[in-house]
Amino acid sequence: MHLTACEPTAMSTALVMDHPGDASRLQSCGTADSLASLEDAIAESTANESSEEESACAREEQSNTKAAQSVHTESGATPRPDSLSLPAKGTEFWTTWRDGEVKLRMGESGPEAEPAMTVDQMFTSTVKRFGNYSALGWKEGEQWKTMTYSEYYKSCRTAAKSFLKLGLERYHGVGILGFNSTEWFIADIGAILAGGFAVGIYTTNSADACQYVAENCQANILVVENHKQLQKILQVQDKLPHLKAIIQYKDELKEKKPNLYTWAEFMELGRDEPDDQLNDIISSQKPNQCCTLIYTSGTTGQPKGVMLSHDNLTWTAIATGRDVGLTDADKLQEVVVSYLPLSHIAAQMIDIWLPMKAGGVTYFAQPDALKGSLANTLREIRPTAFMGVPRVWEKMQEKMKAIGAKSSTVRRKVASWAKDVGLQTNLNKMELNGNMSRKPLNYRLAKHLVFRKVRKALGLDRCTRCYTGAAPITKDTLEFFLSLDIPLFELYGMSESSGPHTISLPDAFRLTSCGKVIPGCKTKIFSPDTDGNGEICFWGRHVFMGYLNMPDKTEEALDADGWLHSGDLGKHDQNDFLFITGRIKELIITAGGENIPPVPIEDAVKEAIPLISNAMLIGDKRKFLSMLLTIKCQVSGETGSPEDELTPEAVELCRKLGSNATRVSEIAGGRDRSINAAIQDGITRINEKATSNAQRIQKWTVLDQDFSIPGGELGPTMKLKRPVVMKMYKDQIESFYKEVVTPTTPDNPLPPK
Repeated sequence: MHLTACEPTAMSTALVMDHPGDASRLQSCGTADSLASLEDAIAESTANESSEEESACAREEQSNTKAAQSVHTESGATPRPDSLSLPAKGTEFWTTWRDGEVKLRMGESGPEAEPAMTVDQMFTSTVKRFGNYSALGWKEGEQWKTMTYSEYYKSCRTAAKSFLKLGLERYHGVGILGFNSTEWFIADIGAILAGGFAVGIYTTNSADACQYVAENCQANILVVENHKQLQKILQVQDKLPHLKAIIQYKDELKEKKPNLYTWAEFMELGRDEPDDQLNDIISSQKPNQCCTLIYTSGTTGQPKGVMLSHDNLTWTAIATGRDVGLTDADKLQEVVVSYLPLSHIAAQMIDIWLPMKAGGVTYFAQPDALKGSLANTLREIRPTAFMGVPRVWEKMQEKMKAIGAKSSTVRRKVASWAKDVGLQTNLNKMELNGNMSRKPLNYRLAKHLVFRKVRKALGLDRCTRCYTGAAPITKDTLEFFLSLDIPLFELYGMSESSGPHTISLPDAFRLTSCGKVIPGCKTKIFSPDTDGNGEICFWGRHVFMGYLNMPDKTEEALDADGWLHSGDLGKHDQNDFLFITGRIKELIITAGGENIPPVPIEDAVKEAIPLISNAMLIGDKRKFLSMLLTIKCQVSGETGSPEDELTPEAVELCRKLGSNATRVSEIAGGRDRSINAAIQDGITRINEKATSNAQRIQKWTVLDQDFSIPGGELGPTMKLKRPVVMKMYKDQIESFYKEVVTPTTPDNPLPPK
């Protein structure tokens, strides 16, 4: 994300590897006698999202005086130090050096006291217990193939030896650019075993963005999926002085080039190499050293390399697996489907590390999963746990509503009755924390007639844990699935917390809460207001080591006591459930000085007006609030770009509102009076509930197309990139505020142009 002038951006290997005495190193933000200092996101998430995509530290400078704060299990934050001190290696909670070591946040008992282990130690322990169990599954044609844990580990060792033969140096990156696959996992773990850094690169990155990441981690080797991704690297190859080889893991090479290998050629390099060098490297690794870099997606500047240690990954997998009740493979093997971007910590934790700890099996979806094929994969694999970003659940909801609309009257009545029963029963169960001794008869009947069939149709009939995270989800979507007896368990975290920090559980969840803190971790609400809202801070062995080469940014994220400041606003209820209420840097501060979190208002608009796909509130430093709206439309199966045609659900809604519109272009800019009136009616209802005039939406407009990843408005996990949207729709936004007179009524949507 942001590069700083504090440290050289292109350190020589000699400088990085060899510092004569720690006095030359800027390592800690702690005072000389403090214990001090440390982490980024799952999520990309708030309301379970967080700063994965964005900076974890975009908050206002705290004053030098000690702020009031409410802490869960601990209290008291030391003011940030005025300068960096120079401690000995491994004595502080953070480092920004590639070969640095940190002090682990060990406790004396409970999960915090879990023995620290390296990735290799966790992997070999699993191989010993579950070596003959399937570990990975992929589709060749119409057939699913699998690989056992013993084969998986052997392949990772072979890849590690191949990396070493190609010249991978200690603490240098192996960049991986492509869709989820066995090769992705093997390259990732192979890089770690060989003493390098596993570095996922977003497949949507431009050539320049790939270059930045590769240079920042001093990548010796880049692993790409296909010719398309290869072209990005070839464009910038001359600007990557550390790069020694490129490996393409899918499709045939279209042209031969020096130091360019197919996956088969690459694996052959290390197959017959002796094990001594690799064994020496593995035995020299420590749990408190870096093994993985997660690059934040850079919505507010250059990406930051989040340094995760072996212990960050292994401890988080152990603690999270225990919290959610993952079963070991010898009892009942867990099954997951890998489809979310592996450059994101949420996918890595859920697809690689949690299954490894429990001996679970990970099946790979097709590359066009998010364009439609995921539904088929789920039906074929029938996972026991499934993580969906909010947009995935919303798309399922839209599809099911569209199918339901075409059903017979009798079927629709039965479904409506069942959903009423399902919602009420599950809300009661939620309030009882899962302790419902006997389910009502009407619920059991609804389950037999409707719920079981719905789950089977979705491929979720074996799924005991359906998760959502990485971005905010609406209450409407949560209630829709709850009414179908599919509770969605929200979780929350960041790249800087190795993924999860709080998790909702079947016997401990609340609608719109992202659950309770993982045992062994702690949450503090920093500088809370009168309602208990303040910045959410994390503590635990999941908190990252630091941002590579960025001491300034690291010091902003971690305070002198080693608490990670998330940049998210939230509060606890009386039962310690965490609720996200906004993001500090997304907070709108109007010209009148009122602080307004945008997400609750945006969610209210989407709930009140089902036709709306995306809503973005505007008003920072402005005299009043305005809003950009998009309409639910079809998405291209090829490109993932929004199309002009409305979704079947949207067409149905238009009919009910007296409109014959079938395209976005017939509605955008106020072209359809019926829709215009319906939107204004919804916004008026929301405005009536506003706590002050400053929180009323005074103007709005419907844009010509929906937000999307290809369009640039959404990040890789479908999170709204507000600065990008502000720039893209600058003209529309400025037109809201052209008038000299400040509007005083909500009844003035932007007139059609």
